[in-house]
Amino acid sequence: MVDPVPMTLRVYRKLTAAAAPLASLWIGRRLKQGKEDPARVGERRGLSNDARPRGPVVWIHGASVGEVLAAAGLIARLRELNLRILLTSGTLTSAQVVASRFPPDIIHQFIPYDAPRFVDRFLDHWRPSLALFIESDLWPNLILAASARRVPMVLINGRMSQRSFPRWQRASATIGALLGRFDICLAQSRVDAERFSALGSPSVITTGNLKMDVAPPPADPGRLERLLAVTRGRPVIVAASTHQGEEELLVEAHRRLSASFPTLLTVIVPRHPHRGEQVAGLVEAAGLPVALRSREQQPMAATAIYVADTMGELGLFYRLAPIVFMGGSLVEHGGQNPIEAVKLGAAIVHGPHVSNFTEVYRALDDEGGAFAVSDVDALVLRVSSLLSNHDARQISITAATNVVDRLGGALDRTIAALEPYLLQLQIEQGAANA
Repeated sequence: MVDPVPMTLRVYRKLTAAAAPLASLWIGRRLKQGKEDPARVGERRGLSNDARPRGPVVWIHGASVGEVLAAAGLIARLRELNLRILLTSGTLTSAQVVASRFPPDIIHQFIPYDAPRFVDRFLDHWRPSLALFIESDLWPNLILAASARRVPMVLINGRMSQRSFPRWQRASATIGALLGRFDICLAQSRVDAERFSALGSPSVITTGNLKMDVAPPPADPGRLERLLAVTRGRPVIVAASTHQGEEELLVEAHRRLSASFPTLLTVIVPRHPHRGEQVAGLVEAAGLPVALRSREQQPMAATAIYVADTMGELGLFYRLAPIVFMGGSLVEHGGQNPIEAVKLGAAIVHGPHVSNFTEVYRALDDEGGAFAVSDVDALVLRVSSLLSNHDARQISITAATNVVDRLGGALDRTIAALEPYLLQLQIEQGAANA
C-alpha cells in the first residue's frame, strides 16, 4: 500500500503549482546565463517536438553529466533488447554529452520544472513504461505523478551522502513518502543501502557503482596526435573538472613545480567550460603564459598552462598526461569521479573533499591507487614525487586499475535486478510489433 502524501508534500505541490506562471521569468534568467537551449525551452514546461515511439519506452533520468554517463552501459544493454530509451537530464552540458556520445536513437529531453502542470504534460506525452532514476535526483511532483499513473519506478545507482542523510532524517515523512513509491532501490554501497532503508525504501539491493563500469571517454585520434606532437618531451599534468576557488591553487602549484620542472605543462579542464576565459585571466594575472583551447590555440613550447575549456575532450587530456588531479576536491564540492582517468592509465591525486565518491576514493587511497593532499604544499610535494619517480607512478597506476576492476560488476547486477521488468517490456514490445 502506498503511503499517504504528507503535509510537506501537499504544501510543496500547492506552492509549485502557484509558482508555475513565473516559469517564463526563470527561463529568461537562465537563458541570459547561458544555462538553457533557446530552441528547447518548451521542454521545461513539459512540451516536446518529438513524437513518442510505438511500444514500451524506458525513461531514465539523471541530474547531469556524471549520472548520464553512468547510465551509458545500461542504455547499451537496453538497446540490445530493442527497447526505446527516453533520457532526461537537467543541464546543457549533459545534453551536449548525449548528442556527442550516445546513439542517435536515444531521445533526450530536458527534465520539466517540477510544477504539477508541467509534469502532467510530460507524463501524458511520453507515457513511460518503466522509470529509472539515477542516484538521488528526486523531484517530488514527478515521483508522485508517475506513481499515480502506476509507472513502475526503480532508483538505480542509488547514493545517499553523509551530508544529505541527516538532513533527510529530519524530514523522514517526506523522504519516506517519496522513496516508498519506488519498487526497488539499487544502492551503490552497503552504507548507501542502510541509509535508504532507514529513510523508508521498502526494498533495497546493493548492486555497486555503475560508474565503475563506464567505458573510458573517447578521443579523436587526429587531435590526440597533434597534442602529443606539440607536447613531446614535456612533463604534463592534468587538473580535471576543476571548480571556482581551485584554479588559483593549481596556478600556484604550477609556479612552484616549474622551479624543479621548468618545461612543465599544466592542463586545467574547468568543470564548466564557460569559465575558461575567467580561468585564463587568473593565469595571466599570475604572470604565466596561457593558451585557451576554445580559441583553437595549441599549447606551444612557451605555454605554462593550457585551459581546455571545451566539451567532451577529457578523454583526450587523460591520454596526454600520466598524472591527474581530480577537481572539486580542494574546495568543498565533494570531488569528481576518478574512474575514467584510472581506466586511461593516470596516477590520481585529490584533495580532502571527496564525499561524492567516498567509497571509491577510500578504496583507491588504501591501496595506493590515489593520493590525498590537504593543501597546495602537499599537492606540490606529491606531484613532484610522481613526476620524478616513474616506477612509483606505475605502481600507483597498477594499484588503481586493480581496485577499479575489483569494484566493477554493477552493470550486470543492475540488469539482473531489472530482469522482471525487462521481460515484461519485451513481451509488450513484441505485441506492439505484431
